[in-house]
Amino acid sequence: MAGEGQVISCHTVDSWNQQLQKGIETKKMVVVDFSATWCGPCRLISPVLDDLARRLTDVIFLKVDVDELRSVAEDWAVEAMPTIIFMKEGTIVDKVVGANKDELQMKITRHATATVTA
Repeated sequence: MAGEGQVISCHTVDSWNQQLQKGIETKKMVVVDFSATWCGPCRLISPVLDDLARRLTDVIFLKVDVDELRSVAEDWAVEAMPTIIFMKEGTIVDKVVGANKDELQMKITRHATATVTA
């Protein structure tokens, strides 16, 4: 399946909607990294998300550039970068604001485990 094991960049609203729908249909957890090219902390957390995507292939990892898809960022009330949102079946279940690697790993482990055991 295309995208498994990697972070998928959404460059259009259509691709965003397709990936979100895929998460809903497959009931997989979706982790969305709202970032910006000019954001230093975003560049620091990006390799962590890449590593998690390689290890957790049952989770869909998406990246949205807030300058490129401003309307999507506004729809999801993103006010700071990076903001990482955890979704199940289209509903936000948690989020991390800032490049906090430990908090990110703790929350993704908690929610990914809940998805597998549910």
